[in-house]
Amino acid sequence: MVQIQTRTLTLSEFLQLPETEPASEYVNGQIVQKPMPQGKHSKLQGKLVTTINEVVEPRKIALAFPELRCTFDGRSTVPDVTVFTWERIPVDENGDVANVFETYPDWTIEILSPGQSQTKVTGNILHGLKNGTQMGWLIDPMVRSILIYPPGKQPEILAKPEEVLPVPDWAAELRLTVGDLFGWLKL
Repeated sequence: MVQIQTRTLTLSEFLQLPETEPASEYVNGQIVQKPMPQGKHSKLQGKLVTTINEVVEPRKIALAFPELRCTFDGRSTVPDVTVFTWERIPVDENGDVANVFETYPDWTIEILSPGQSQTKVTGNILHGLKNGTQMGWLIDPMVRSILIYPPGKQPEILAKPEEVLPVPDWAAELRLTVGDLFGWLKL
């Protein structure tokens, strides 16, 4: 986690800055650059987006996005995977997917990178849940566990390969186990 701020900026000022690579986030008045994704992170992120979209996109239930900036309630974050139910996907004047998403995702998924603050990432998930997000996942590839954050309930940790990962009700056809998810890391 790299602090790149030299003075306090407003959210509006932050949003006028050029994008960085990797992305920077605006949280509690601070600008923090996310770590550069590494192999495990990238593999899981790509497979999650593809797998979720294979289930929800054809029937126009939802759409998963990688690295999409979401700005709401005073924060601007870039979760590793965001999923929006179909009717909540922002569109532009042509009816195309909008470039700017000034709302919370329905489902947010974060994949912990080496050196990344679990507290900061958890804070972003909890911020989403407080504002309408229906579920959060925090995947830790190093210890092969997934923290599940359902709204209004205590988080639970899943680490046994046979455990089925809970998903939002509208994604009920997506059946994925801990073993399936971490199995994607094998070549």
